[in-house]
Formats: sequence, structure tokens, C-alpha cells
Amino acid sequence: MVTGAPAGVAAPDRAVAAGPSAESSAGPLARAFERSAAEYGVPRDLLVAVAHGESRLDDHGGRPSQANGYGVMHLASNPDHRTLERAAALTGLSPARLREDTAANVRGGAAVLRALADERGLDAADRRDAGAWYEAVAAYGGAEDDAAARLYADAVYDFLGQGLTARTRSGETLRVAPRAVEPDRGRLERAAGDDFGVESTDYAPALWVPADASNYTVGRTSAITHVVVHVTQGSYAGSISWYQNPSSDVSAHYTIRSSDGQVTQSVREKDTAWHARSGNPYSVGIEHEGYVSDPAWFTDAMYRSSAALTRHLADRYGIPKDRAHIVGHVEVPGNDHTDPGPYWDWSYYMQLVGGSNSGGEVRLTFPAYTSVSTGSTGDLVRAAQHLLNQQGHGAGTVDGIFGSGTATAVKSFQTARGLTADGVVGRRTWTALLTAGTAPVLQQGSTGAAVERLQRGLTAALGRTVDADGVFGPGTATAVREYQTGRGLTADGIVGSGTWGALQAGR
Repeated sequence: MVTGAPAGVAAPDRAVAAGPSAESSAGPLARAFERSAAEYGVPRDLLVAVAHGESRLDDHGGRPSQANGYGVMHLASNPDHRTLERAAALTGLSPARLREDTAANVRGGAAVLRALADERGLDAADRRDAGAWYEAVAAYGGAEDDAAARLYADAVYDFLGQGLTARTRSGETLRVAPRAVEPDRGRLERAAGDDFGVESTDYAPALWVPADASNYTVGRTSAITHVVVHVTQGSYAGSISWYQNPSSDVSAHYTIRSSDGQVTQSVREKDTAWHARSGNPYSVGIEHEGYVSDPAWFTDAMYRSSAALTRHLADRYGIPKDRAHIVGHVEVPGNDHTDPGPYWDWSYYMQLVGGSNSGGEVRLTFPAYTSVSTGSTGDLVRAAQHLLNQQGHGAGTVDGIFGSGTATAVKSFQTARGLTADGVVGRRTWTALLTAGTAPVLQQGSTGAAVERLQRGLTAALGRTVDADGVFGPGTATAVREYQTGRGLTADGIVGSGTWGALQAGR
């Protein structure tokens, strides 16, 4: 670890900056925050709150956000926001290490925050006051204008005021105790009298923070007939800021915040946002803060706020409240995205909308999974198309017709899984498709969607029906042991990494 400051950079503080409200633990992420806060003189709780707002303390396996940001501190590398490169210059660490090493990522974020504070003239006494960091925090988010900058910084200070408890994927828990903080907004205080807080003229509960004019099309070429549900793959304020970046080539009509369901509109409904390719002309796009792989972002406040907006849009434009017209990004023809993903609760959402969960729903559970190939039609083909789209192998429209596009997607999936790329969805391909996704340890007594995936995959692999009820009972345990025995695995009835790996490889 490099500890010396490069020439021209203020030397890091050596006094611990955690403050009396910080709660520490022996975990590696907690230590990373404490060390980085001490090294750069950033209040520890503030550093954790920034990370929580950006990533919920999840590095997402090293994958970038939609704005090309990495790690728990969302160090970004895009044409207009280069905190990753700045962190590399400040710390002497390589961009690769900052992207891939969580402790380095936290250190890089702390270094950037300190540099932003120095640019704003914060002295040692100022730096001990969390409220004095407001403008530095707002700048860290990279917003193009004051309204989006305030959305970003206010969210961080909300976390400080309310306190937070965050549990990482590794099981480590970090806490920030609630505290009274008076943010010094400086010049951003004036944003309240400009764009910030101005209500949308389309939907009264929404704020209005417009996207850059280069990221949407004025007017429409089609009537509005659909609502498309998205997940941002990034933070709320960060996504709104990304729509304002003229190089992003993306926008959405509305974005919903995870913590409280706050709504911001960025494109007027009369105009065409760029959110769903072929679906843009006839749809309204609603982005939801979060990541497809992490269900913790999908809060009840978010569901209820989004459903109220969708209900309003359906009533205003005469859109049928069913799953044929209220769809996920993955279901729009010509798209290669997987959002909102397997953790989005469509049944609950449509109940809140006041509509039907039929129409767009794809049946995935069958007593048997027979082979399908070019020329096949029906529900099994729809299931295969839906699963292929979920895994990022674009099968196009989920129409139940096995054409050339579906065959290409099947071959792509088969190649990725090391299967014979023949374009036929047979036993092995069905097994791999049905079990794709997360791989939690399951055993007798487990319940939920992962158990359902397991049960469907066992039905395909064993060639006999295993009830897909989401409950790991004695029948499922017997099927697991039968599968394990047949594949030369330890027949203990517990589905761990070895059994998941075999299933997801189509064995």
C-alpha cells in the first residue's frame, strides 16, 4: 500500500477521523473505512454514508455500473467523470487495483473526497465537522447541475441523520449511529430556488430534473401503449446525473429512489426517452434505483411509489393494467438487458397497480421439459426465450415461436456454458437454463425462489417431475441425492457449490 502523497497533493491527515458516533467491528470492510478515514481526514461515518448511497456496500463482483463506476465507492471512469483516474493519481494505486480490491477502492474514494474538500478550502477544523463536507460530497457524485448535485448530497446526509445498518454479502455488518448534522450547502442552497424541488407538470408528486437534450427525442412517432420497468444498475442521483451527461445516450422518463420512493422526472411524457430501443416510441420508461442481482434495493416504498405512478400512467393513456402492457426491459423486443431481473416481485407490483398479473407472465414450471428447436411453438418455447433473455442471450420477443433469433440465442448460451452449440434446447440445456442464477446453499427446510429453480432443474436433469413448490422437503432431498449419485457427487442431499456447478453446467 502506498502511503505517501504525490507532489502537489495535500498530505493525508494522520489523526483518526471517525468521530464519537462511529461503530467499528473486526471485519475487513470496517477496517478499510476506518483506516481510509484516518489517513485522509474524512469523517468515517460520512465515508460509509457515501458508499452506502452509491452501492449499498456491494462491489457487484467487480462489474461496472451503467455510468462505468466500480466498487463500493463507485469510482467512475467515463468521459465527464473520472474519479477512478483521480483516485489512482492521488493514491499511487493502479486503476485495476482500485476496481478490483475493495480496501483499495475505499481508500481511493477517501482520497478523492479529501481532494475535493481541499479544493473548497476546508481546513482541519472544518474537516472534523461532517456538515462542512456537503459541497465536496455533492461534487463527488459528478452531477452536471445543482439540482442533481443536491439530490445526491442530500441522500448522503439523510443517511447520516437517520443512521444506517448495512450487511454485506460476506455477512459483515457496518453501522452509522443517527446524529444531528447541519449540512452547509454553500452555493447549492440556491438550487432550492431554481430547479430543485420544482414539481413535474406531468406527475405532481415528482421532482423535475431534466435530461440533456442530446439524450432523448422531442415528440413521439407512436401513441403511448406500454410502461417499461427498469433497474438503474447504479444509484438514484447518479442515474439522474447520467441522463444529463451528453455522452451517455440514455435517459428515462422517471426514476424511483429505493429508500423512500421519491420520484424524479427527467423527460416529458410527450417526448421519447432513450431507454428501451425498439420500445422507446410507444412506452414510458420507469427506472428503479438498484442492481438486478441485489433484491435489497427493491423496498416496499419503492414498489408502492412506482405502482402509483404506473397506475396514473395507465389511467391517463388507457394502457391495460396487465403484464402484456406493463413489462420489464427484458421483455421488450430487440433488447439485450435482463432487468428488472428475477428478484422483482411482479405479482405484488401488479397487485399494487390494481391490475392483472396475466398477459405477459411466462410459465416456467412444467411436469417435463421436452426438447424444443427451430420450428417449435408454445409455452416451453416462451419459457426458453424468457430464460435466455434473463441471462443476457437476447432471444428477442417472448412469443413462443422458435425462429432463427431464438436459435442464435440458444447457441450463444450453450457456448457460454460449454455445451454442444446445436441450437436445440434439450435435457442438458434445459438443466443449465432453469438453474442459472445465484447459488445459495440449500438443504431440507430451505424455501424460496432458489429452491424453485433447483426443483425445475432437477425435473429436467432427472427426466421426472419434482414438484416446484419452492419448499425443500423430503421429496426434493431424495431428488437431490439421486442427482448427486448419478453425477458422482457426494450424495448428502445438500445443494452446495459442487451441485449447483454441475446443474448450471447442464450435467
